[in-house]
Amino acid sequence: MALDMELYDLAALAGACLQRRGWMMATAESCTGGWIGQAITMVPGSSAWFDRGFITYTNQAKQDMLGVRAQTLGTHGAVSEQTVAEMVAGALRFSIAQVAVAVSGVAGPAGGSPEKPVGTVCLALGRRDAAPVCETLRLPGDRDAIRRATVVSALQGLVRMAQ
Repeated sequence: MALDMELYDLAALAGACLQRRGWMMATAESCTGGWIGQAITMVPGSSAWFDRGFITYTNQAKQDMLGVRAQTLGTHGAVSEQTVAEMVAGALRFSIAQVAVAVSGVAGPAGGSPEKPVGTVCLALGRRDAAPVCETLRLPGDRDAIRRATVVSALQGLVRMAQ
């Protein structure tokens, strides 16, 4: 597999920013299936700033591993700012990290709806000392492009948070 230099450079920059602050990070991933963690661990020495990643593809995994409430999933769905806010809170609760990122989305090619079409991705960034920042993205492209753009958005968010 060829090294994706854009992801590598973003992950390295995120790591440098986190290290300057003395912060560790964690990930809670659904639609990216661990791709954020994979990008981070491409960087030598990332164990100095990456604690762990949770891959919670199903609703049950989100509940079991991160403490996402069934009521949240039932009311808002897996692809919602409410769900990723609970995912990021769980990643912080069940790790030693000071910051975390969570993503959940519809990468396609199927699974979209009029309210949440393919390309809808919810992202949350959280710190132990602040409320999470959540956003909903509408990303273009095929499954691979949507997932990769989600990784880029997550890494960019980590850089902004840690600068």
